[in-house]
Amino acid sequence: MSFRIALSAASLAALLAAGAALAGDEDPYQWLEAVDAPASLDWVRARNAETLPKLEQAPGYAALHARLLEIYNSPQRLAPITLIGGRAYNFWQDADHPRGIWRSSALADYRKGAPAWRTELDVDALGRAEGQSWVWKGADCLAPDGQRCLVRLSRGGGDAVEVREFDTRRARFVDGGFRIAHAKTEVSWVDRDTLIVGTDFGPGSLTDSGYARVLKRWRRGTPIEQAQTVFEARKEDMMVSAYLDYTQAKPRTFVVRLPSFFTEELYALGRDGKTVKIDKPDSAKARVWRDRLVLELRDDWVRNGRSFAKGSLVALPLDAARARSATPEVLFTPSDTVAMEDWHAVKDGFVLNLLDTVRGRVMEVRPGRKGWSQRTVPVPELGASKTAPVDPEGSNDYLLTTSDYLTPSTLSYRRFGRTGEQVLQRLPAFFDASGLEASQYEAVSRDGTRVPYFIVAPKGAARDGSLPTVLYGYGGFEVALTPGYNGGMGAGWLEKGGAYVVANIRGGGEFGPRWHAAALKDKRQNAHDDFIAVAEDLIRRGITSPKKLAIMGGSNGGLLVGATEVQRPDLFAAVVCQVPLLDMKRFHLLLAGASWMGEYGNPDIAEEWAYISKYSPYQNLKPGVTYPRTLFLTSTRDDRVHPGHARKMAARMQALGQDVWYFENTEGGHAGAADNTQRAKMWALTWTFLDQTLR
Repeated sequence: MSFRIALSAASLAALLAAGAALAGDEDPYQWLEAVDAPASLDWVRARNAETLPKLEQAPGYAALHARLLEIYNSPQRLAPITLIGGRAYNFWQDADHPRGIWRSSALADYRKGAPAWRTELDVDALGRAEGQSWVWKGADCLAPDGQRCLVRLSRGGGDAVEVREFDTRRARFVDGGFRIAHAKTEVSWVDRDTLIVGTDFGPGSLTDSGYARVLKRWRRGTPIEQAQTVFEARKEDMMVSAYLDYTQAKPRTFVVRLPSFFTEELYALGRDGKTVKIDKPDSAKARVWRDRLVLELRDDWVRNGRSFAKGSLVALPLDAARARSATPEVLFTPSDTVAMEDWHAVKDGFVLNLLDTVRGRVMEVRPGRKGWSQRTVPVPELGASKTAPVDPEGSNDYLLTTSDYLTPSTLSYRRFGRTGEQVLQRLPAFFDASGLEASQYEAVSRDGTRVPYFIVAPKGAARDGSLPTVLYGYGGFEVALTPGYNGGMGAGWLEKGGAYVVANIRGGGEFGPRWHAAALKDKRQNAHDDFIAVAEDLIRRGITSPKKLAIMGGSNGGLLVGATEVQRPDLFAAVVCQVPLLDMKRFHLLLAGASWMGEYGNPDIAEEWAYISKYSPYQNLKPGVTYPRTLFLTSTRDDRVHPGHARKMAARMQALGQDVWYFENTEGGHAGAADNTQRAKMWALTWTFLDQTLR
């Protein structure tokens, strides 16, 4: 079956020029970086027209799409909440509200399992009234009463947002209230009539990464153009932002300057507009809690003659004079197998989410006269455990979500320091898991590092290499991939007899900062070697074979699978490459790319391009090599990872005669989809592609 679409004269000329220049040193497909240019969009429409009929007309696609949409819109999904002014708030999307409603209920009713939801903001209705494709991006409400909130709305799902002031008591936007035009904005309350704003104020106000460089104090009733500058970062910094801390009797404003993705400086901002820098290691992530500065250490640290290991959580007095003589208090110290994934404050202490060999654990820590005490919270042995405070400043209550690959998630309500929990919701089973089992194995990477991975597969499956298998990975930015229930994946892949594998490779956060640092910059190849080692281990065990093995990843994971595909095309039959980075020679020039040089390096520096160039997928494609069948998925409205990466890679692979499938959603941002209907389509395309290729 063949598919044709008419190309404009401009598109045809661009394609011919690209083909003529393919053998040269210049980038023959750079014209595809012009996101909304007619030639680029013609190319996108042509690629979509080639791919969509092959998948949407495939047997089983329509039924799968309908089933996935039913799962994503299920009224039995978990409904986690945050407390605002004493009421429970939740954002909800379903068939009647594709873009979602922001809603609230009395907390007591919510805890009884019978919330009487009141709609605060209907995003679909707002979009219809204003003729905009609004996507909800959250709200920041001013404590303690939560009456005034700064609501963030995105056009089509990108990171850029419009900010509007909302009144929760009247359930409407404030007439003449604060409003900030569509941009990559950072905004924080100071008080009811004052904001600290970082946005696109015009030339010179943004960093090279496209984020806020300048912070201004904006008072109600004055034009934003008259807002007073209170802080300026450097153009080459990643960004600057501010936040309001409520943990003391008088709220305090702090400024966070990020010179790079993995370094930060913290400043106290006075009402006089003056800033005072707080002494801390630049690589440590910092938060203020009452009279303490709490540090999450990315590097080893020596303070007053005592050593603290990277991955530790420590606290010291916020007051500079006291801090200089004080020995930091230790809240958590990592081990070879146990790392902290993240932590949250509640009224009287902290709740830590830990990983023990990539299995979730929860710990509560509380300050006392004799130091910090620790208490382990019981959770399931094999799976993920995630906590979230319902009101960090005013309550000891928090939510606990537990799940694993085969057990539907449970949402519970807990109180800090207390035993027992109240189960609020349990997901129904969205797929039949009775014939499946989940296991954890280890592969040995090229340098001898042992790399864990999870596999979900049919019980008793023959070890003859015949099992269709999808291997998923990420391996970057200290992000850990943990077990979790995924009804869509179960319905789209596991129920049909396939295996699903998650590789916990270096570059992620599965074992804390050391695991991440092991794949930074010139060590990036370690992540690729780990991923390849897991693939080879699956084949060695007889679980699958190259003809039955696919790899999948998004964003940094898209870079991972692109690099792995180019390096070892013999290992795989298919690749699903989602919202990816692929051109590592120009990544720092596209959208937010400059902010990731702390992860990958700077390709404009010869010494750093020397190692980046060895794995950059776009530059390492070679004529005469047969690559696996590849599906690229991206979004025109992704304003974080430029869609030009996927466009150019697909174009170059097509020019080399490769089997390339491509779909670009016109909305969705970096998530690839703006609502459940789009999400169901994206995943129905993905599972159908894999089913067609691996069966």
